[in-house]
Amino acid sequence: MSSRSSDRSPGIYTFDAAGAARAACDLYGLNGEIRPLPGEFDRNFQVVTDRGGFILKMTHICHTESWVDLQCRALETIAEKCSQISLPRVRKTFNGELYTSFRDENGVQRLVWVLSWIPGKPMAGYRPLTGDLYIRLGRLLGRMDWALEGFQHEAARRKPFRWNPEEALWIVDALKGVPSKDRVLIEGFIRLFEETLPGRWHLLRRGVIYGDANDHNVLVGPADETGNHEISVIDFGDMMETVLAAEPAIASAYAGLYENDPLDAAEQVVSGYHREYPLSEEELAVLFPLMAMRLCVSVVNAYARKESEPGDPYITVSLAPALKCLRRMQKIHPRLAHYRFRLACGFDPVPGSKKILTWLERKIGRIPDVMENVRGESVTVFDLSVSSPMLGADPAAAGTSRLTRTLRDRMESENAKVGIGRYNEARLVYTSPLFTGENPLDASRTIHLGMDVFADPGTDIYCPLDGKIKIAVNNAAQLDYGPVIILEHSTDSGAVFYTLYGHLSEDSLRGKKPGMKMKAGDGLARVGASPVNGGWPPHLHFQIILDLLDRGRDFPGVVLPDQRELWCALSPDPNIILGVSRKHFPDPVPGVEETLERRKKMIGPSLSLSYQRSLKFVRGWMQYLYDQEGRAYLDAYNNVPHVGHSHPRVVNAAAAQAAMLNTNTRYLHDVRVEYAERLIQRLPKPL
Repeated sequence: MSSRSSDRSPGIYTFDAAGAARAACDLYGLNGEIRPLPGEFDRNFQVVTDRGGFILKMTHICHTESWVDLQCRALETIAEKCSQISLPRVRKTFNGELYTSFRDENGVQRLVWVLSWIPGKPMAGYRPLTGDLYIRLGRLLGRMDWALEGFQHEAARRKPFRWNPEEALWIVDALKGVPSKDRVLIEGFIRLFEETLPGRWHLLRRGVIYGDANDHNVLVGPADETGNHEISVIDFGDMMETVLAAEPAIASAYAGLYENDPLDAAEQVVSGYHREYPLSEEELAVLFPLMAMRLCVSVVNAYARKESEPGDPYITVSLAPALKCLRRMQKIHPRLAHYRFRLACGFDPVPGSKKILTWLERKIGRIPDVMENVRGESVTVFDLSVSSPMLGADPAAAGTSRLTRTLRDRMESENAKVGIGRYNEARLVYTSPLFTGENPLDASRTIHLGMDVFADPGTDIYCPLDGKIKIAVNNAAQLDYGPVIILEHSTDSGAVFYTLYGHLSEDSLRGKKPGMKMKAGDGLARVGASPVNGGWPPHLHFQIILDLLDRGRDFPGVVLPDQRELWCALSPDPNIILGVSRKHFPDPVPGVEETLERRKKMIGPSLSLSYQRSLKFVRGWMQYLYDQEGRAYLDAYNNVPHVGHSHPRVVNAAAAQAAMLNTNTRYLHDVRVEYAERLIQRLPKPL
């Protein structure tokens, strides 16, 4: 049913600013300054009045009444159910119509409608783009789709519609217009889409979605008194009925355009959406291919229209960023993306992981020792963490020869036959370019995913479970695994997982071939000496892996702190197999929040903390401070950078004085006077 009055004859207005001014006044009673706005098809005008701002839209001849009706009725529906969210509102005409018609100067009938003006800056030009903004975008879209649940409109089902993901494979026939290097990239994502979606469409919820949260349609509003920004969206012309998962996928695709890791932004968008309109596990499984396909459609569409409509910069505005983002996404394993989305939404990252761990738990007590004495009493657990008193602040303490002596001396002093390096421990011993960035402040891999068993070179290692050899190679780069074996295992129900054995002797690889079967208790390998094991103190690195992600020999044993929870889900605690008694382990180190709460209870507010997000530093060396996960911060604030944190001469002088006397300056002492005299000698003469 039309929303226009049947007894009203359309007016005649020119398709320009003057015509827009007359239409705004005659039809809506709006008088004010008219400012032309850009648009892909329609003519858009901002109307600035003393009652606020509005946007008047005059349709292109190609657009139908049902298309306008869809947008207006959808906005009305959202406004009724979610009155508090920041979205354009439909302003009705004098006659109470959502939109009406007019004739342009050529006698062509067009449609006009007015929306409230939303202040803000397009996300494409806004910086910095924070996780909070992405979460707010996801929440907005989730609320919108929740409000539209059950909403139906014929125009939302229009076909063909090239932006509908269910029709996305139209790009296959259009690839001939894409340069070859870009075509190969897109073909890879088409294969992923075809492998993932066809068998899942029927499992996915459907509904009418906004469908176009690109970086030019998302508005970041002015900051409120708390510093937060309202997020809104404009341009509702691509609303469609399709799978609901397409909404967060489309928004995530464009949110990732300007991020080094597109999933950093996508995770936030998806988590925000999930908070308002929960996603199912099936929907999470298709987000990554839907994200990629949206960008592929954008690229192919841009190339096609660039050819037919040269000279229009709007057509290719997202072309270069989309291609750059796709190349970054090409480096991300689709299953890893799936696991990241699951984690962001509160699911176990790896589907089926609990069943594998339960199977292993049932075998506790029946698993052979991986190495002798591991489950005995002659065990010492090392602290190799960032805050380790044993290692201290000087990075030289982590050098192979010095660290080997330190560990050996500790084992001898405690009569230990084996030493244990902890799982999920943040360490600063990983100093090669394999783990660190070019700049000391770059993110570095510090989180240890395995357990270490330190023992003499040549110590035997045994197979703990039935399985077969997946990989047996030598990763010979400095501080890599050295000789490494990966075994493949299966639970009684057929679930596959892996165990990794690193830093072995070279002869451990002799005769080992992929597919070779191993029985629980079989001799597998031996501990390698430092010259052959990657350059580490002699030990076994033992790790469980639930999904190799096609990385084979290069599956990481150390990961970035920001991805700690994800990778610990992929590589759960291997002590479920090793069986080292928990009594040997110290209590866990308190996290930032726990330390903060304890401090609030015990220390008065007169000793304040700095920064909105409290920092917990556990090590200082030279000009850097390190938090408990090993992140480096350049210290240009505290009182010691002029000589450096943990300067050996300062440490020794302070220790020597504290060993003799450490008291208040209210008493006389020669050292205080001598220090002042030496200090004054270094000051400029006027002082």
